[in-house]
Amino acid sequence: MIMIKGERIIMGIDPGTNYLGYGLLRVVDNKPEVILSGALNLSKMSDSYLKLRTIFKRTLQVIDKYHPDELAIESQFFGKNVQSMLKLGRAQGVAIAAALQRDIPISEYAPKKIKIAVTGNGEASKEQVALMLQKQLKIEKMPSSLDETDALAIALCHFYQSKLQIKGGGAKSWKEFAEKNPARVKK
Repeated sequence: MIMIKGERIIMGIDPGTNYLGYGLLRVVDNKPEVILSGALNLSKMSDSYLKLRTIFKRTLQVIDKYHPDELAIESQFFGKNVQSMLKLGRAQGVAIAAALQRDIPISEYAPKKIKIAVTGNGEASKEQVALMLQKQLKIEKMPSSLDETDALAIALCHFYQSKLQIKGGGAKSWKEFAEKNPARVKK
């Protein structure tokens, strides 16, 4: 893979033990573009430890092929089912371990923060997130899985957050945000 000066690659992961989404964005001249997205379908595997091994191996394969500079992953959220949270935490943990194995910096984002970053609405549906991604990243052929688009949304959220950190903060008002980010405002 040819690297362009000033380029960085952000890998996003939407963790799960039945479906895990991953996506990579290349940022050149402060413009993100999709390199790859995919989803692991682990739903037919009955052994939870084999699922975790598969997540670890696939994450390392993608890292070793595309050499991302940063990994962004969705953080756990409180749910009613404790067992589901534990399983999700394990999936998240092995994906993080794979990135740590390759010395990649990791950032975590809450689901609501990701939705706000991409759509401006913390209660947006997965379909709304996918539509806004298509618009913002100019995606012609959308991924077939919402797990993939969620992973791309996580990577895009990280891109936006890192831009805010470089600039020294976000907009002071909704009007200022809308003026600076016309593609991110719903009409």
